[in-house]
Amino acid sequence: MIDGIWWLVILLAVIAVLWFIAHLRGTKSNYKDKNHKLSATKSQANDSLQKTAVLIKQHFPDYRTSRRAKHLLIVKEGKKIAMITIDNSIAVGQRRLGDVPIINYHRVPNRAQLSTDLQDVY
Repeated sequence: MIDGIWWLVILLAVIAVLWFIAHLRGTKSNYKDKNHKLSATKSQANDSLQKTAVLIKQHFPDYRTSRRAKHLLIVKEGKKIAMITIDNSIAVGQRRLGDVPIINYHRVPNRAQLSTDLQDVY
């Protein structure tokens, strides 16, 4: 018959092997998938806001843009004019946050859209 100490050694060895297998499997599948999904969504939002900021800088030189995590802040002569967001879960259009209107788009706006929205705001 096997003594109690050997049962303890066998049990600890099985636990160590199972932990090692779970550790290897967990880092392979979960780590790459989670980072891939997060980087894809962040880069898409960043690209749209970055393209909008470049468009404003090219075609509207008197406006200045400040980049935030999920929106662009439009400033003219030191006064906050508007906030531009690109979000598919919110309806396209305008709403207000205090004195500053928030303009939401679902994709990068064209020059005509920006000019009409910025003229309506200012």
